[in-house]
Amino acid sequence: MSETDFATRVGQILEAGALNVALGLGYQLGLFEALDGAGALSSDELAAKADLNPRYVHEWLGAVLAGGVVELAPDDPTRFVLPDAHALVLCRRGGAQNLGVYTQELGLLVEGALSGVRAGFRTGQGLGYESYPAFHAFMGELADRKHEQALVGEFLPSVAEGAIEARLRAGGAACDLGCGSGRALLLLAAAFPASEFVGVDLDEGALEAGRDAARAAGLTNVEFLTRDAARLAEAPGELAARFDWVSAFDAIHDQLDPAAALRGARALLKDGGVFSLVDIAAESELAENAERPLGAFLYTVSLLHCLPIGLGPEGKGAGLGMLWGRQRALDLLAEAGFEVEVAEIPNDPFNVHYCCRLSSA
Repeated sequence: MSETDFATRVGQILEAGALNVALGLGYQLGLFEALDGAGALSSDELAAKADLNPRYVHEWLGAVLAGGVVELAPDDPTRFVLPDAHALVLCRRGGAQNLGVYTQELGLLVEGALSGVRAGFRTGQGLGYESYPAFHAFMGELADRKHEQALVGEFLPSVAEGAIEARLRAGGAACDLGCGSGRALLLLAAAFPASEFVGVDLDEGALEAGRDAARAAGLTNVEFLTRDAARLAEAPGELAARFDWVSAFDAIHDQLDPAAALRGARALLKDGGVFSLVDIAAESELAENAERPLGAFLYTVSLLHCLPIGLGPEGKGAGLGMLWGRQRALDLLAEAGFEVEVAEIPNDPFNVHYCCRLSSA
């Protein structure tokens, strides 16, 4: 690439980076929802509809108009329209097509962690979960919506060709490692009342929220336990060899000791049980991810969150990062004593399912 072409490319990066910030603000503040289906609105009308300051809305419209996100009304250059095709990508009604929700990520990460990550470049130290309260709340809501859309109706029937769903219908047991506030477990507990469900996490606040939600829903077949997944192999206690299904949704790559956490998952399985590790679809070498869609975005999110969390405040953790990749995952799973089948996830091109059984070796 010539100097001129690369300068053009850097200009595009600057434009896209700035626009991402504007999109994230618009999503958080409800501006896209206010524009959706409203026809042509003036700046003041949009501000009134969204209950926001008119001057700020006017400046925001300048950014998203210049970025090609909103358009001018054909007959009035003082009014603005969000085309329906754009709304489907930027608004909540887009469902699985909604990319607008992801425009918030980098802003939340920069707000909470940038100074700590900058220091980590020199010290090698990471950060603790306390650096990311707003980001973790956002990610929890995002995961909850994905589970609501797909967990019971799409993902579970695909696990072990429906064998786990059949066990849960008959009365089995399942455990979710890194369960957070437990939305996945609550959905499963409601769908399979004959089975028992256990959530494991270290965040006592999130676990208490799960307990409150279970009580409010009248669910008596789910419990939430404060446990360190990395210590379950050495001290599984009452959880040892108890479960037909153990799951970990985007939780392993953030562990300080992911190898120990995987051994912990193994210790919880009954003979014939299945461990579902769901994580980002990637390869383990940088060169192999160079042309991955949204690769730069994912690596930057990992740089600002997954890597420092995985290193921990003392810098002694594994620090896998989000794009630890297929090869590394398969190696760690084999070391933990699993035989693995790698499967695609229905309607989810970003993640991959490592469907694991106890190794016979």
